[in-house]
Amino acid sequence: MDSTPIDPTSERILRQLKSQGPQGSTALAEALGVSTEAIRQQVQKLLDEQLIVGEQERSAGAGRPRQLWSLTAAGHARFPDAHAQLAVDLIASVRTLFGEAGVDKLVDARRDENRRQYLQTTTGARTLAERVRRLAAIREREGYMARAEKDGRDWLLIEDHCPICAAARACQGFCRAELELFQEVLGEEASVKREQHLLAGARRCVYRISPRKLVKTPVSLMD
Repeated sequence: MDSTPIDPTSERILRQLKSQGPQGSTALAEALGVSTEAIRQQVQKLLDEQLIVGEQERSAGAGRPRQLWSLTAAGHARFPDAHAQLAVDLIASVRTLFGEAGVDKLVDARRDENRRQYLQTTTGARTLAERVRRLAAIREREGYMARAEKDGRDWLLIEDHCPICAAARACQGFCRAELELFQEVLGEEASVKREQHLLAGARRCVYRISPRKLVKTPVSLMD
């Protein structure tokens, strides 16, 4: 992660683009509560530093197309990557020394450690909604820029950043293990499905959590 300090407003712009996707100067000004002129000044600095890039909004309507700003690879690198190259090198070493079985054991060990922490945090949550919120809070603390949003009867667990992205690209077992872990932590009354996946080309990961009606097995009076 590039730790070179920049203007606080610029940092807020980067975070807004990271969490909400491409936006124009007017939308950024409204979201951050500053003037459009202040946004334009900071946008120019970010362009000079190659942290953002502009593109014309595709619109079928008449009128002048808006300029939308989005993060470059350098802009994304401003956010934590959890020592990306070290993680990738370690995975490669494990694969060389112990094969795919060794990598699987590494993934399972990380999942087991997370399971203990997640279950400890979510224990006592009586409703699915509360478990989802607690899970989102855990992931936020771990650097995933996570939040929970209601979507009809469902919940969405949205992660705008992946601090282990490099490691996940080297071993997608981490993504599989996370999905399994979410299902285990949220319990049988929930169905968890990944709808957007950063490694599949999306700009973030989004999980849909749907309540599932449990079927009670009738108790037989005959033994």
